Amino acid sequence: MPHTAATSGRPTALVIGGSAAGLFAASVLAEFADVTLIERDTLPAGPEDRKGVPQARHAHLVWSGGVRAFEELLPGFVDGVVAEGGRLVPIMGDMVSRAPNEVWFRRFGSATGSGTPHRILVCSRNLLDHVLRDHVLGERALRDRAPGTGRITVHEDSAVERLEGGAGRVTGVTARIGTETRTLTADLVVDASGRGSRAPAWLKALGLPAVTERQVDAGVAYATRAFRAPGTTGEGFPPVNVQANPAKAPGQGGIILPVEDGRWIVTLSGSRGGEPTKDPDAFTAFALGLGDPVIGELIKDAEPLGDVVTTRSTANRRRYYEKMKHWPDGFVVLGDAVAGYNPVYGHGLTVAAQSALALRGVLADAGLTTPGTARRVQRAAARPVSAAWDLAVGQDACYPDAGPTPPTAVERFLTRFVDRAVETAARSPRALGALLDVMSLSKPATRLFSPDVLVPMLFGPKKPHLQAPPLTDAERRAAAAPSQDPSSRVG
Repeated sequence: MPHTAATSGRPTALVIGGSAAGLFAASVLAEFADVTLIERDTLPAGPEDRKGVPQARHAHLVWSGGVRAFEELLPGFVDGVVAEGGRLVPIMGDMVSRAPNEVWFRRFGSATGSGTPHRILVCSRNLLDHVLRDHVLGERALRDRAPGTGRITVHEDSAVERLEGGAGRVTGVTARIGTETRTLTADLVVDASGRGSRAPAWLKALGLPAVTERQVDAGVAYATRAFRAPGTTGEGFPPVNVQANPAKAPGQGGIILPVEDGRWIVTLSGSRGGEPTKDPDAFTAFALGLGDPVIGELIKDAEPLGDVVTTRSTANRRRYYEKMKHWPDGFVVLGDAVAGYNPVYGHGLTVAAQSALALRGVLADAGLTTPGTARRVQRAAARPVSAAWDLAVGQDACYPDAGPTPPTAVERFLTRFVDRAVETAARSPRALGALLDVMSLSKPATRLFSPDVLVPMLFGPKKPHLQAPPLTDAERRAAAAPSQDPSSRVG
């Protein structure tokens, strides 16, 4: 892809990591500065695997809050993903989902006209990253670059070794650029290097105290295998999601994600004592053994496309940089380098995009070189981080041995209330819309205490809960799946 040289006379920014968080940040920074991006990998030219994103082979969803943030950051980006085979799927109209409390959501909107405005972006992570690179670094970026926008210079196969400056201000980095070690100066350095970020050690080396960290680890392992879409489902099929129940450890779940090129990405999960394995002969049996066997039934005759891949890097881990008493000017940490979440909740990409919007808002108001700007960015980015953290930890902290710090009283209350809200939303489109506002990170958790949730929760009317996944007869025929209880149908 084209690499452009920096221009002179503008502020300078440096981004560590070509992840989604790093690319979103670079796109924002280019509105205010010339940008240098340092990436360990060789960035692929197409929608291909790369070493630095091992989780890309597993199922990914982008909630509607992320979709809106994508479009605000990079107009046309979502359309570009759809043009390459991605889909915008209405929730829950074109999605089949069982909540952690084992309640099946009705598919409001697919047949009743009572749907919500929420849409999830469904595609492979490799496709999403490919289109994102094109919009930020590739030919599309050069063609659509606004007048006055800074240049983005990319150094691949390179790595940052340490920060330069002191406890009061970061002035740049020392990095290995190819085979050469160089010191690069910058007015603002953004660490978007992911879960393996070395920022805590770098800051300590500058004389700053250790950052407070918290980890909540449900011990979840993931196993993923791709299949050729069975029957006629290559023309479109609803995502099918069976979420694990933390109250019944080991929690086990799975998702079928129909993606581009007529493929299904199937990811299975299990917590300690109930993990899936790499054994291909055990994959379908594990799916059939979930709390509902629908995923196993749908894939048992499907053609596998490759081996099973696994991961155990699923812990929720947060670093509270925004609470540090002293913070250096010229340095910001974003994305998974601040907080990584259990991937089952699908919030990482949304938080990355919303954090980049927070970066844009602060820079537009305060300027990139103004003292205190970096601390303002760190605190602004903590808002979407906190929203996703509370949702993830509220569930995962319920698993045995999830961490040394037990759930707080607020987390326990929120978990119980969310369960009640889910039970209500599963049979009330009004409540479902409010629940999705929160789950998609579009609105704060206080939305769950609005009349849209409380009125149907307390007074109904209440349809009976579904006893089976709400696949239509046509969808079952398309996938050659056996028919089930007619009470599970749409509506």
